[in-house]
Amino acid sequence: MFEDNNRNNYGSVTGADAGVITRTFMSQVFTWMTLAMIITAGTAWWFASSEAAIRSLINVETGGLSPLGWIVTLAPLGFVLLMSFGFQKLSALAMTLLFIAFSVLMGMSLSFILLAYTAASVFKTFIVTAGMFGIMAVTGYTTKTDLTKFGSILMMGLIGIMLAMLVNFFLHSSSLEYIISILGVLIFTGLTAYDVQRLKKIGAGAGAYGEENAKKLSIMGALTLYLDFINLFLFLLRFMGDRK
Repeated sequence: MFEDNNRNNYGSVTGADAGVITRTFMSQVFTWMTLAMIITAGTAWWFASSEAAIRSLINVETGGLSPLGWIVTLAPLGFVLLMSFGFQKLSALAMTLLFIAFSVLMGMSLSFILLAYTAASVFKTFIVTAGMFGIMAVTGYTTKTDLTKFGSILMMGLIGIMLAMLVNFFLHSSSLEYIISILGVLIFTGLTAYDVQRLKKIGAGAGAYGEENAKKLSIMGALTLYLDFINLFLFLLRFMGDRK
């Protein structure tokens, strides 16, 4: 994206310096991702613990979502699209603020999980997710195999399960839901390794992008891995979660 305008600067970077730049970039990505996870977890816990907060998201009379509940449910997708398509125009500060706001909204949305599932099963699923995510992240970072071709297959699979979920929204098939859950776990496990490798390659050229763009790329990288983790967690929860 930015390589052509800075090719001379990038060409002067030594192999050792490139390694440092890559590690620094990846450290920033995982730091932002971790911060977002903490914000999301804290927000979810607070909303689930506050009757007033939950009532603001649920229409007590109908049992469905309130207007705020619908906003909280749909707004995160809008934030992702805004950050993705607004990358060139938004500043690093604006991207950071949007990412933090996105993390809060996700916490509000995920607070329903703490109401539907036991705390013990949520914690157990989180630990398993963290373990799987960590293993695949290390694999993606250290493997010499080019995962690009697998990434294309995984993205097609992701589109497929999204369409299947849309169909099952009307069919309410438990068998189809089970198949979707299995595929979801496999796809987001693979995407974790693929995305980490892709971000590592981006990080290798971070010194050529300029400080502002490098910061924005680290935020977008954190957003990508955050979504991988959350989706893996949600699909695993369908198998491991104990409903109240």
